[in-house]
Amino acid sequence: MAEPPYRIRAAHTASTVTVYQAYPPEIGLPAARDGRFPAQWKRDRMTWVKPSFLWMMYRSGWGTKEGQETVLAVEIGREGFEWALEHACPTHYERGLHPDRATWKSLLRRVPARVQWDPERDLDLQPLPYRSLQLGLAGIAAHRYAEEWTVAVTDVTALAHRIRQCVRDGDPEGARRLLPVERPYPVPAGALAHLHR
Repeated sequence: MAEPPYRIRAAHTASTVTVYQAYPPEIGLPAARDGRFPAQWKRDRMTWVKPSFLWMMYRSGWGTKEGQETVLAVEIGREGFEWALEHACPTHYERGLHPDRATWKSLLRRVPARVQWDPERDLDLQPLPYRSLQLGLAGIAAHRYAEEWTVAVTDVTALAHRIRQCVRDGDPEGARRLLPVERPYPVPAGALAHLHR
């Protein structure tokens, strides 16, 4: 069965959903050690979380890009994740989704969360013909993410490097066995209608 063009795929439980971020070690290592973001993590800036592990690998170069050497799996409460989706706006104007560009811009300025749909990636980090969610959190959403929604923070940098090594060694099956299991995230019918056409 073909993948729909827009779908949230994530590792999730009955109460949590896992998103990924990559940071320099001075932020990522204390976050993983303490299970929460350290004081130097700026709660007044927009932060982007990605439910797709492979999209995070594409963005961070398998955790090798400068400032993204520590890859974190952040388990957050589903209630918070869904609140952010409900209070989000797409990062780009789409004709037919909003009455006009001015309405979209006004909404974008007011909402605490933003959504961007980017091509999902395969093991070679090449784009696939369907999209995955990126969720930007600002203001109250970023604060709640750090202070209320976060359930656990795990350093998955070594896992990223092992998967990359399997890919480099020509062992895609070994790489796939190591990947986090991401399943369609259950959202109520129509819950994402304000986020894509």
